Amino acid sequence: MSENLMNLTLRVWRQPKGDAPGKMVDYKVEGVSTDMSFLEMLDMLNESLTVKGEEPVAFDHDCREGICGMCGVVINGVPHGRGNSPVATTTCQLHMRNFHDGDVITVEPWRAAPFPVIKDLAVNRSAFDRIIQAGGYISVNTGAAPEAHSNAVSKRKADRAFDAATCIGCGACVAACPNSSGMLFTAAKITHLAMLPQGQPERPLRIKNMIGQHDAEGFGGCQNLGECAAVCPKEIPLDVIGQLNRDLISSLFKLDGK
Repeated sequence: MSENLMNLTLRVWRQPKGDAPGKMVDYKVEGVSTDMSFLEMLDMLNESLTVKGEEPVAFDHDCREGICGMCGVVINGVPHGRGNSPVATTTCQLHMRNFHDGDVITVEPWRAAPFPVIKDLAVNRSAFDRIIQAGGYISVNTGAAPEAHSNAVSKRKADRAFDAATCIGCGACVAACPNSSGMLFTAAKITHLAMLPQGQPERPLRIKNMIGQHDAEGFGGCQNLGECAAVCPKEIPLDVIGQLNRDLISSLFKLDGK
């Protein structure tokens, strides 16, 4: 093979629908360019399957720019896969130059009860939406925009809020956690609102409701193993979970006192 082209074996999870049994199926993919993204390589596989009259592999994707978080799959046991960089990335930003000619690559969906398989590699992540709906909002007065300096926010808090708000809700944290915990996601959503003055009125009730919804969806408990932060493509810091725990204790005292 040319140094820029590879032949690969893909071991892909195939499942026709959520309530049907699934299995791993091997496919040969030839002539894969090292410049391709992982999703482009999956497109190449699907084109060959379509030509043969076989069902293409279903997988989620949208922006393909590392922004939306839709492209979640587990590659060789690692959510989104792991490239040569020490920094985690999204699947769409993982390039085939991180693999070698002749490699056998396993591709699986997020495996967590709250993320039921829709088909093949596509899963339903609506549980995250319901956690947001349970309390991830703020109350604001409509009308004229307030003066920019009327609510002073320190740079430390602004940076902290922004870092937490970069969470794209891809679900890699859940897929990596042995307990299928969604605490990194939930903590990120709670923290970015808790840092800003606009998020204070609902702060105690927000965390109670969002944690309650997290548990009701069937996500597991957090043991602070750190696997979630290690695979997060937006590098959400693990200490947002510590802040969540402190806020939860504080909110229980405040709510019980009313």
